[in-house]
Amino acid sequence: MASRRNPEKRMKLSGHFRELRKRLFRSGIAIMLGTIAGWLLFDYVFAELQKPILELAKDEHVNAQINFGSVVSAFDLHMQISFFIGVFITSPIWLYQIWAFLAPALKKRERKYTVLFAITSTPLFLAGAFFGWWLFPGFVKSLLSFTPAGSANVINAAEYVLFTVRVFLVFGMAFVLPAILVLLNSIGAITGKSILKGWRLAIFIISLIGALATPVSDPMSMFLLMIPLIALYYLSAGLALANDKRKALRQKTAGSDDIVADYVPEQID
Repeated sequence: MASRRNPEKRMKLSGHFRELRKRLFRSGIAIMLGTIAGWLLFDYVFAELQKPILELAKDEHVNAQINFGSVVSAFDLHMQISFFIGVFITSPIWLYQIWAFLAPALKKRERKYTVLFAITSTPLFLAGAFFGWWLFPGFVKSLLSFTPAGSANVINAAEYVLFTVRVFLVFGMAFVLPAILVLLNSIGAITGKSILKGWRLAIFIISLIGALATPVSDPMSMFLLMIPLIALYYLSAGLALANDKRKALRQKTAGSDDIVADYVPEQID
């Protein structure tokens, strides 16, 4: 009886809210457990973050140190870094929960492409964040080199952590942009030729991202970010062209099959 009333098996609005609440609850539990793990990893992560400052102060005798401005600031920073670590390491879980909530509204073909996008974008984001981590000590040393002689560079701990998170996020998102181009091509929004024709605009945008993501005046750091982004851009264009060629060949084959099916040979008396 219920299947006759709802033949398309559409969920009611209250059902959507229950499903959303379930997905948010699972994501919250995962992030909470990840935050606990981040609390345990805090000493290692913070030691790595302040290592460039300590090395610069030791090797080049620059008076620079991280400062905690209040009684509770150290605890606040501990909580912030633990939360960031928790969100980072549990990203596959809460990203899956978001996809699982949206998947029923997608068609089978769209669902396949979103799964492929999630599978490829996560490693790309991690690769970009790791690349930012690799360049980060150079950023810190270049910025602290502007400290005038005889002056002390007292760095606020909270601002320093937010600066590092911003750098890692920008690098990670920059590496995901080519995957977005491939996704748009897969759903038919853009073609491979249009991606390739826009190489001038792409180079300009990549240069702008490189300038914004590398907060130093050293052009080498900007070029080190631009090189993999340009390579990923042309790789995405190549994948899009191959996908367009495959689509055209499939349509041509389907069209020829329709012609053969419609053809009826004349009978000879």
